Amino acid sequence: MLGPARTVSFLLSFGGLLWAAGYPTGAAGGCTLRQDPKCCPGRNNDCRPFTGQHKPCFCDTYCRRTGDCCPDYEAVCQTSAAVHCVVGPWGPWSECSSLCGVGSRERARQVRVPPRNGGAPCPDLKQRRGCHGDNPICQTAKEVAKILPDTFKRDFKDPWRRPHMLLQDMEARYCVHFRLKQVGSACRLHSWTSQLVRERQVCVECQSHAMGSRGRCEGDGLEGSRTFWTSASVPGCQGSWVRESLQEDCTCPQYSYLFV
Repeated sequence: MLGPARTVSFLLSFGGLLWAAGYPTGAAGGCTLRQDPKCCPGRNNDCRPFTGQHKPCFCDTYCRRTGDCCPDYEAVCQTSAAVHCVVGPWGPWSECSSLCGVGSRERARQVRVPPRNGGAPCPDLKQRRGCHGDNPICQTAKEVAKILPDTFKRDFKDPWRRPHMLLQDMEARYCVHFRLKQVGSACRLHSWTSQLVRERQVCVECQSHAMGSRGRCEGDGLEGSRTFWTSASVPGCQGSWVRESLQEDCTCPQYSYLFV
């Protein structure tokens, strides 16, 4: 046990150390009392020591702006030797997230030197801005497909069919599989359109005589995008669908549909 004289000497010495550290004697806490990290970059309301004071003090970089740093902040956090965050240049903007219509682009940058010793925090590492997709294929999304039942192709066997008609049957064709998303109430009024039911998959065949100048049927849709269709023979029967797949040199099974 220390004698009275040494006890007084020890207390005076400890008080001198606190004073030298910039923390006044008798204070209830400070950055020195925090566990690691003793100091925090940026603004962090949790970066404060446990004190018995009514007015808390902080050990984050932001306290220098708000004037509520702990008394030993300068000495403990070594702000004179602070290392500020350094970031690299911005990368290129990404492609528009939407091929057609409103979307967004993003770009990012990397941290080259992370902040230390209470240095300035890193700025934003990502940026986003709006864009408007105008891919040439967008025009396709605006087309409305006109369809008929496949009974129009299962016609009678004409023994006098002209050679050019036989060749036409051998020309290129393709099938498109759609998932119906909307079906108008008028479709229930006719036998063949009553088979058009929401969430049902349908096969629609594009034959050569229905192909336009681009070698495809109008309204054959975009993969994974909602487009629109209408019945060519039942007024008011219309809706929307999503194309799930396209198959070249294909013939749809019986009870399917045709592009017209």
